[in-house]
Amino acid sequence: MLGTDFRTGSPVWLDLGSPDTDATAAFYGAVFGWQFASAGPEAGGYGFFLKDGKTVAALGHLTEPGAAPAWTTYFHSDDIQATARDVVAGGGTVRVEPMSVGEGSMAQFTDPQGARFAVLQSPMGLQRTSEDNALVWVELHTTDPASAIRFYAGVFGWRSAEMTAPGMTYQVLSIAAGDQQEGAFGGVAPLQGGQGDPRWVPYFAVSDPEAVVAAGRDNGATVLMPAVDVPEVGTIAWLSAPDQSVFAVLRPNPRQG
Repeated sequence: MLGTDFRTGSPVWLDLGSPDTDATAAFYGAVFGWQFASAGPEAGGYGFFLKDGKTVAALGHLTEPGAAPAWTTYFHSDDIQATARDVVAGGGTVRVEPMSVGEGSMAQFTDPQGARFAVLQSPMGLQRTSEDNALVWVELHTTDPASAIRFYAGVFGWRSAEMTAPGMTYQVLSIAAGDQQEGAFGGVAPLQGGQGDPRWVPYFAVSDPEAVVAAGRDNGATVLMPAVDVPEVGTIAWLSAPDQSVFAVLRPNPRQG
């Protein structure tokens, strides 16, 4: 599962673009108990979702014309310019050129299948992961899993391992360094009908998925998949927030810790 010892290719940051940040902050506050803290007037409305005073995600206004509300996963890079070159060499595109942010740099890309992601070269990162109401897993749903895995391996050096999952072949992703199982942070699954375009979906750990689904529904969310038990994984549910941002929740099987 995810940690906060960020190495090349680790999920390091997560933010959400929304047309109404006040309403979005209120929704996620009701569902996960997060508090929202503005980064200040100079940040243009950008700010941080906090759990017990520690950053678990971020929120800002949509900045790209025609963009839909969505979570963006950022992966750690030690050389953002080299990462940008590798993205282009692998058939991806640069949406936002590398630019300075705080003490580091960020850039945003689209992979060859159309899934959006970003990279961050910075000492900063999420302060809480792999605990209740914090990011625990990221999952790529794509039209061509094998090609996507080759692309990201070329960019970040990720390793993959096949896992048996109900009705599909699932690939577990790990960063390049260290033990492969300990370095696992996410997975790749074939895009199913009705799931929309290829995308990265964040999973937040929760102790009671059914209660989170109920809280989400009570606060205007659409339940895309009710809580279901997945053997050897845990209990999973998918929701679409009122702003249409899609996320999932997971109560991990204790044996997966």
